[in-house]
Amino acid sequence: MPPSSPPCAIAVPPGARGTSYGFTWAPAPRTSYSGSEPVSASPSPARADPRPLQNRVTPTGEIVAVPARGTLMGNRGRLHDDRRRLVRTLVPSYRAWVTCRLDFRGRRRVIMAPGRYTELFFLDEVTALAAGHRPCGECRRDDFRRFTEAWARGNARRRRDRLSGPGRLDPAHPIARVDRLLHADRIYPDGRPRRFRSPLAHLPDGTFVLPPDDPTPHLLWRGALWPWTISGYGPARPPLAEGSSVTVTVLTPRSTVATLAAGYEPAVHSTLRGAAEWPSRGGREGPEPPSATG
Repeated sequence: MPPSSPPCAIAVPPGARGTSYGFTWAPAPRTSYSGSEPVSASPSPARADPRPLQNRVTPTGEIVAVPARGTLMGNRGRLHDDRRRLVRTLVPSYRAWVTCRLDFRGRRRVIMAPGRYTELFFLDEVTALAAGHRPCGECRRDDFRRFTEAWARGNARRRRDRLSGPGRLDPAHPIARVDRLLHADRIYPDGRPRRFRSPLAHLPDGTFVLPPDDPTPHLLWRGALWPWTISGYGPARPPLAEGSSVTVTVLTPRSTVATLAAGYEPAVHSTLRGAAEWPSRGGREGPEPPSATG
């Protein structure tokens, strides 16, 4: 099966019913405020080693070991060894960084099986987007279609492929073209994460940023900044008082920011359910697609 269309399934630790792997959580529904309701899993003996595996991804792209669940599973190639230890964080030649549903056609996977890709887990879709991932073309087909159409609209000035219709990628230039440009946006050739600076007022909702006064990743959502934690979002803080004059470090890749600005609506964690629009955005402009430079 090609890398852009991995086998999607509930990920099951070998001989275990764990709590840190996300496999007992349902996929995020197709709404902006995604819940995460438990799904059943067959009982099995406890793992000999109760420590969580290093497979949870933060908005900065860091992969950590924590006893917290996720709502999406991801893939960026084989990152672990035969002892299920993380030995690298990316495969330079592997560009199809996808995010999958946790439940798809009754399939099952063993987490970190020898010789197979490493199953990664995310709090929600906006976290996965910030880490450089996109929707899977198999188990999240509708999201994949919406993402690629918005990507084509938002990145029309920098992409080299042609359009076969409004917002549609030319079939002669498949998703591999998007993956190549997205890969260049998320990491430098030496593997360091690529960031850029932007006025806060020019960014669309769904973008992760680092405010100048706080090293914690914050999600820009409904006119406020929400601090990210491994299990959900903390209390909102209003955008900084200076409004459009405030410049932040952007974690979400540039082409994905343009995709959000072009209308792609990502799913967010249930801790943001019911979040109201902040009364004042301090002179917010836009959203304005980011420039192609930098």
